[in-house]
Amino acid sequence: MLSKQELSKIRSLLEQAQNPLFFYDNDVDGLSSFLLLARFLKRGKGIVIKSYPDLSNTYIRRLHEIKSDAVFILDKPLVDPKFLEACFQLGLPVIWIDHHAPQEKEFVKEVNYFNPLNSSKASSEPVSYLCYQVTKKPEDEWVAMLGCLADYYLPDFAKEFSEKYPDIFPYSNNPAKLLFQSQFGKLVKILSFSLKDRTTNVLKMMKFMLKTNSPYELLNKENKNAEFIYSRFERINKKYTKLIEKAKKQGEKAGRVLFFSYSGDLSISADVSNELLYYFPKKMIVVAYLTGSKANISLRDNKIDLRSFLDKVMQDIEGTHGGHKSACGATIAASDFERFKKNLLETIKSENKIQK
Repeated sequence: MLSKQELSKIRSLLEQAQNPLFFYDNDVDGLSSFLLLARFLKRGKGIVIKSYPDLSNTYIRRLHEIKSDAVFILDKPLVDPKFLEACFQLGLPVIWIDHHAPQEKEFVKEVNYFNPLNSSKASSEPVSYLCYQVTKKPEDEWVAMLGCLADYYLPDFAKEFSEKYPDIFPYSNNPAKLLFQSQFGKLVKILSFSLKDRTTNVLKMMKFMLKTNSPYELLNKENKNAEFIYSRFERINKKYTKLIEKAKKQGEKAGRVLFFSYSGDLSISADVSNELLYYFPKKMIVVAYLTGSKANISLRDNKIDLRSFLDKVMQDIEGTHGGHKSACGATIAASDFERFKKNLLETIKSENKIQK
């Protein structure tokens, strides 16, 4: 966990900013982190990061388009050095809050870098939890819970939260059960799908979430904006459900690894892999979204540390990879996917960690 001094430092930097730019990762933890800071400050602009795995230098133009006085980077494990250099040249302080593998000190020496994995008692709470510890607005507790649950993390206020919202958040010590069997988990799914929508619709969702004061407003479609976001969710969910049903048939086959690949216009492999792990908790889940010459791969496993495992799988494959112990991602050439599968199975066999 970040220290009280670190949390106080973040809050001070936040309050000093008159027009901050919030760059946040393309998931619900990233979204919730932005919402918590922006709802607290009541100013600034949010930009969802579509590039993977880093905040790429293509976002430098946004620094010039928007006259900001500070840059916040939320829940992003990597940042292109050229992007940081552009910030420094413009005299913009950079505040980077993350919970992935820590950066080298030399790389972030000019950055206000905060990561609980650097603490004396290393931990990796979701960035949304860290941001909530900064803002501490009780009325935004539900926003923090969205990000926490999306990252399979039950915060210290989970039981109290359940007492406030028993109908949509019936308490369980199993975050996966809450994510896939509760109405609050459905809200996480709605927002996750919304982030995958076209840019204009993402902006509509962001504006809505900056103003709404209740999780029920979207779940119950209480106004036209909520109805629109919900209708977009239903459209995407139809395609998503078909993918899940197809993948579940693969999961019913014998074997420790569930390989599932698909193509099309829905880049949602992380969501698919999360739900498959819920249905098949003893399997390693490998979901690949094949688009053109590229394969975006999401891996999930409850037994082994996927970070070191994936390092070995990727030794002779060009691409990028990283993530958390039980959830990792990789981007490789689509032509290398079969070799990726071969390496993965060979690595499992050589380590004798999983029975084929």
